[in-house]
Amino acid sequence: MDIAVLTAFLAPFLPFLMKLGNKVVEGAAQKSGEDGWDKAKAVWEKLHPKVEAKEEAKLAVQQVVAKPESEARIAVLQEELETLLKENPDLAAAIAKIMQSDSEAATSNVTNIAQKMGDNANVVGQMNDTGSVDFSRKS
Repeated sequence: MDIAVLTAFLAPFLPFLMKLGNKVVEGAAQKSGEDGWDKAKAVWEKLHPKVEAKEEAKLAVQQVVAKPESEARIAVLQEELETLLKENPDLAAAIAKIMQSDSEAATSNVTNIAQKMGDNANVVGQMNDTGSVDFSRKS
């Protein structure tokens, strides 16, 4: 699992995830994308107890919540998540499974788009192991 992708995915949701249970917050978060919100909640449900148990990780999350646009704070959170997941391989596997759940759908969508575009488009979309799509031109 790519920790950078996990961190980048979670960071925008952290202010909402830290206030789970607040109906107004959950409603606002869902408007940002129900699929993403559901996935973020599932990841956070697994991750949160371990974050709470480790002071450095907890502080890193609080720092990102306070200033989510800070690349430096996100980098610290990424480092803490990497350490936490290395220490908890079962947790890492569970989160990887959640993060991967949309990868299959995205791969299917890329394939469908490529087929609709046809061979003359000279565009190939490939799903990489992080779940993102790499588009490159054929030469």
